[in-house]
Amino acid sequence: MSLDVRTIDEGDLPDWLRAMHAGFLQPPVVTKEEIEMRRAGTDLARAQGAFDAEQCVGTFRSFAQQLTVPGGTPVTVSAVSNVTVSPTHRRRGLLSRMMERELRAAKERGDAAVTLVASEWLIYGRFGFGPAAWVTDWEVEVARTGLDRRYAGPGDGGRVDFTDGATVRRLGPALHERLRAVRHGVVDRSERWWRLATGDIPRPPGLPAWTEPHYVLYRSPGGDVDGLLTYTVDELWDGARPKNTAVVRGFLAMTPEAERALWHFLLSVDWITRVESGHLAPDDLLPFLLPDPRAAKVAMQSDFLWLRPLDVPALLAARTYARPGSLVLDVADPAGPAGGRFLLEAGPGGASCTPTRRPAELSLSVAELASLCLGDESPVRLAALGRLDEQRAGAAQRAELMLRTARRPWCPDMF
Repeated sequence: MSLDVRTIDEGDLPDWLRAMHAGFLQPPVVTKEEIEMRRAGTDLARAQGAFDAEQCVGTFRSFAQQLTVPGGTPVTVSAVSNVTVSPTHRRRGLLSRMMERELRAAKERGDAAVTLVASEWLIYGRFGFGPAAWVTDWEVEVARTGLDRRYAGPGDGGRVDFTDGATVRRLGPALHERLRAVRHGVVDRSERWWRLATGDIPRPPGLPAWTEPHYVLYRSPGGDVDGLLTYTVDELWDGARPKNTAVVRGFLAMTPEAERALWHFLLSVDWITRVESGHLAPDDLLPFLLPDPRAAKVAMQSDFLWLRPLDVPALLAARTYARPGSLVLDVADPAGPAGGRFLLEAGPGGASCTPTRRPAELSLSVAELASLCLGDESPVRLAALGRLDEQRAGAAQRAELMLRTARRPWCPDMF
């Protein structure tokens, strides 16, 4: 019997959710409450299912997303999520069919790229995706930091205060929008995102059970909300001695002063002996805000945000560049729309990227271009690895100076 891949409707949703549960190793029970909650947050026109007769055996959906590129400009991309293929139906091309449908649809919508958070490295490169932003998790041994535990508030004249979820829903979006305007790799957050993140909407099965966290705001000396810390505490006592861990669930800071104040606050809380930072940028300031940076050790470092360019001129022209210059890029994309030869010209007044017949200076696949788009990967390193071909001597070094960014991109959000 043939396997069908199609857009789902409301009647398919319960079976689609059961298939998603199976793919993510969750209990195969779908409640009426989950169906209602998921339906409210799912654009069915952008949700696909793979079907064997009447049974759903594969899931895939996307939604509109705004991604900030270097320089602060947002570009419209298609974010992919909830991708599964049931173990009974692997190696039958179902993911390929669903992905190909999405890439065509995203190109027709005018999306500059497609994004996702990859569960495994080897899956998505064949579709033209490459890792564009990484994350690092830190573990901090509080007693070793060298900080004065007698915390008396920020030394810059600002203040730190506990708050509640309702206040976070009111003040958090504006803080996040300010950050998104200056930090490349950050993606937009909907009102629904903030409601889910503060417990205003019940969490679906498969996610950790809701525990009301502690919310902490940092206000600058002028009264601006420049930082937001969210954390929970895993309580553990060894006899009469506390060994509690503060687990950071969210961290936004507009300024180094806000970062310093919020980290110093958390590391001074009584009975906290260890802090887990959550997903931070690989070049985050945290270790060097401590008198002894070795108190912070890397618990995990991983690729996180993956990017699949669709419109190379739009994607490269939207961002800024560290150095003025020009490059002719020959991009190979056998299975998609991003292939071609492009002239990138960048200067103080902005950048342009147009198709050209000039001789190529650098040749690379669309997946390697993805890793360069946000300024994270090194063209010189890619050339050394044989993943980028230098057609003109010195072109990789010129690309290094133009494309790399002073700070690494960071995407704080799973989706």
